[in-house]
Amino acid sequence: MATERLSMRKTREILRHKWVLGLGYRDVASSVDVSLGGVWLVVDRAKKAGLDWPAVEALDDAALEARVHTRDLQAGLTRPIPDCARIDLERRRVGVTLELLHLEYVERNPNGYSYSQFCEYYRRWLSRHRLSMRQVYRAGEKGFVDYSGKRPCITDATTGEKIPVELFVAVLGASSFTYAEATLTQKSRDFIASHVRAMEYWGGAPMLLVPDQLRSGVSKPHRYEPEIQRTYEEMGEHYGVAVLPARPRSPRDKPKVEVAVQIAQRWIVARMRNETFFSLAELNERIAELLEDLNNRVMRRYGKTRRQLFEELDRPALRPLPAQRFVWGDWKNAGVNIDYHIDVEHHYYSVPFTLVHERVDARFTASTVEIFYKSRRVASHVRSYVRGGYTTNPEHMPKIHRDHAEWTPTRMLRWAETVGPKTAELVTAIIDEKPHPEHGYRACLGILRLGRRYGEPRLEAASARAVIVRSRTVLSVESILKRGLDRQPLPVAPGSAEPPRPILHHENVRGADYYQTTEEEPC
Repeated sequence: MATERLSMRKTREILRHKWVLGLGYRDVASSVDVSLGGVWLVVDRAKKAGLDWPAVEALDDAALEARVHTRDLQAGLTRPIPDCARIDLERRRVGVTLELLHLEYVERNPNGYSYSQFCEYYRRWLSRHRLSMRQVYRAGEKGFVDYSGKRPCITDATTGEKIPVELFVAVLGASSFTYAEATLTQKSRDFIASHVRAMEYWGGAPMLLVPDQLRSGVSKPHRYEPEIQRTYEEMGEHYGVAVLPARPRSPRDKPKVEVAVQIAQRWIVARMRNETFFSLAELNERIAELLEDLNNRVMRRYGKTRRQLFEELDRPALRPLPAQRFVWGDWKNAGVNIDYHIDVEHHYYSVPFTLVHERVDARFTASTVEIFYKSRRVASHVRSYVRGGYTTNPEHMPKIHRDHAEWTPTRMLRWAETVGPKTAELVTAIIDEKPHPEHGYRACLGILRLGRRYGEPRLEAASARAVIVRSRTVLSVESILKRGLDRQPLPVAPGSAEPPRPILHHENVRGADYYQTTEEEPC
């Protein structure tokens, strides 16, 4: 407000409100409709001119203007105006405040502006830029991530079909240093892998990551307390980063990346509009070339490139990356069955037998399966893709199992014999089909439990039918019981002769003798 020329009427009103009515600066600014800095400037100049209210009343407009405005404006011409663009950049450094910057300004310019006028210049500079620029981003503090609505494409070499892919964009708050890459989807695996590559491109990790509340990163969206997706949260822990999702439909929470996405669309996607790519790798190779050009372009506002600002501001403040790269893994909560195995993607993995009937968490990657109980890892296996197979660590078995002292097929068979011979036959067949007897305990236990629900007589009848039709699974026996097929006559076993049908005796049945021929008696 240093050079703002107020009308003499407003100048008089400011002095009257302040000196006669005794109002505070903010009240005067609101009443006269002048900025707070303008009020302070008028009062300060009037005091330096040696004026009071009676003297102001005695002056006409021309004399008042000469005493209040012209005198100090001429003196003000010798004062250097603060470099607001530099102030904006310096504020992004850790611990730097406007008060410190003003102190340094006065040290360089002893006749410079006061702190309030210094701040007023900076506020006016900010008002000429986008509102989002009013946020101050500290060096190394925030990294913003988002996907572009305008997507690049790859071309199917066989059919010529254009296949849209996703454009991931990440930007650091202080320097606007940008990373971009194309991925096939926005799913968790691609989403998190893009984060990993972005931090490797930056050479460090920021304190905070600010994404949208998309399902790949937020399992339960909420305006105030979103629930972070578990693998995404685990990735943050690995790199020492906190995840702070932006509020839904609140672009001002992440204006940096909103602008970065627009710039990526203009300087990356638009420049590739007439180019053809036949693979994702080929497309990303071209994006990397255009990205270097983008980060090396001089920004008119600051007179520096994004890379220069990155080297000055963000790089020294970023946290170092861990020695090992984060490996994506999915999570599952599972119950431990009596055979001390859990089901992970249709394959069974062992845990210590003491955890039978407990709930555990399984984290599985492409190569390993890790099992946790109350956040403590209790088992680790090489992942197997054999559907229905078993991976068993002998150390997880109880000693009585390893020594075959108690949990044996004989004991399981004795249980089945208490129900009936057909149930025992079914249990024997199930155990014989497994590579290890213990692997059949789960199915046998499931069948014996059906006897508690439907009764042992019905289970015996259902087992007989299951043996005949050679469908020896828990689901098959349960289906027989649910549909009541155990009450129906048993089917004929394959390969056996059909039993003879019983002879029916009825008064309307003539029998074979009726059709025998006899000699006719002569007439």
